[in-house]
Amino acid sequence: MKITLIVVGKLKERFYEEAVSEYSKRLSRFCRLEIVQVADEKTPDKAGQAQVRQIKDREGERILSHIRDGAYVIALAIEGQMMSSEELAGRIDRLGVSGRSQIIFIIGGSLGLSRAVLDRADLLLSFSPMTFPHQLMRVVLLEQIYRSYQILAGTPYHK
Repeated sequence: MKITLIVVGKLKERFYEEAVSEYSKRLSRFCRLEIVQVADEKTPDKAGQAQVRQIKDREGERILSHIRDGAYVIALAIEGQMMSSEELAGRIDRLGVSGRSQIIFIIGGSLGLSRAVLDRADLLLSFSPMTFPHQLMRVVLLEQIYRSYQILAGTPYHK
């Protein structure tokens, strides 16, 4: 299985980079992991709704250019479905069994995702109704993917 994270923006803090590196190393035993960073747009102070939409649309075009036909796309969105770690593990397992060779997870920028990206997604996934820094969500998402593989392997990590 190939797991791809398409993320808006670069990691700025070293501790996030170290955590992403650690989970990437751990995941290498279970899947092929790719992290694709697309450029984020500068958001002017007090941007209006039209400017926000344009920014999300430009970032969305960059995201969509990395999605191949046949990939199962999971976009992180506050309005998405919440699920337990076991449910996420089951979803990953079922996708692999059904012949899907790639799952793409998308994390938007500080303004969220464009309508085009949300419409392309096969699943909208929410970790919480709270807002989190998108850089932190990379670490949280990678940990949950790793946890999913640990659950599927039956290891005690999940306890």
